[in-house]
Amino acid sequence: MNDQKSTARSEKRKSDQRGRLFKWGAGAAVAGTALAASAVYNQRRAKRAEAENPPAGKFIEVDGVRLHYLERGEGAPIVLLHGNGAMIEDWVASGLLHRLSQGYRVIAFDRPGFGHSERPRSTIWTAEAQARLVAGALTQLGIEKPLVVGHSWGALVTLALALDNPELVSGIVLLGGYYYPSVRGDVLFASQPAIPGIGDAMRYTVSPLLGRAMSPAVAKTVFSPAPVPDKFENFPMDMALRPSQIRAEAAEAALMIPAAAMLSPRFGELDLPVTIVAGDGDKMVDPLQAERLHEAISGSRLLLVEGSGHMVHYTATEEVAAAIEEALPAGQ
Repeated sequence: MNDQKSTARSEKRKSDQRGRLFKWGAGAAVAGTALAASAVYNQRRAKRAEAENPPAGKFIEVDGVRLHYLERGEGAPIVLLHGNGAMIEDWVASGLLHRLSQGYRVIAFDRPGFGHSERPRSTIWTAEAQARLVAGALTQLGIEKPLVVGHSWGALVTLALALDNPELVSGIVLLGGYYYPSVRGDVLFASQPAIPGIGDAMRYTVSPLLGRAMSPAVAKTVFSPAPVPDKFENFPMDMALRPSQIRAEAAEAALMIPAAAMLSPRFGELDLPVTIVAGDGDKMVDPLQAERLHEAISGSRLLLVEGSGHMVHYTATEEVAAAIEEALPAGQ
């Protein structure tokens, strides 16, 4: 009798184990199918975004990297470098590119991995590496002594360019930049799609879906304390949520703090006109960063725009344009 009970219990355990394995297998199959379907959906949406937003400018190859750039207007040269998650269209949607091109020659670049520019995985795209690429593009295009304007991560590239190649630029204007290393918990979350292997899987499956779901909240944060302006609807969000660009965005999130750590000890070396602009209510980068940079760079100008956040070029376009015009060399 005891042997029969023991055998029955053993059979029941085996049956339960088979049931659990079946459920796990079925669950894994469902999850795998869902991920595969999301990958197909995201790829189709990315291709549609590129078809609906073809390159508006021209291409130049620098050190084997194909860069997309847009040029408008005539006059003194102004170069625009966008922030993380953006592209040339950010300057277009904000209205700043159009405003400046009415009196100046404006050249906006898609930085590596953004918009329609390449970002080879063989290179670690630090601020210095990107600055070398921009310097090469300026030389090839014959753009002499431009005023370089950088927003957010683009401000780090602008600083690297001015520090490493001061002879190439007439001055710099920094918008909403991050200049000094600090503790940033958001960086850990944002940089995950850059992790080899698991990050590649994420950016083709869940990351674009999460990005679309979170985009309204993110937009509210980057514009706060100002409301999200209607013109931001002209920014092609689906281009920013392509798997290829998500990788670039994640990599720059991971590189942001090290970039500031590398560059900040050199800020005192700058010996050219520097204008620093920040929204006084910036929720992404503490405006104290701008104030600290102003103290570190002798002769720099600081403009804190009241009631604006991180996207100051949208919410205070005319004030930013005026600050850029004032930064141009005399007589231009």
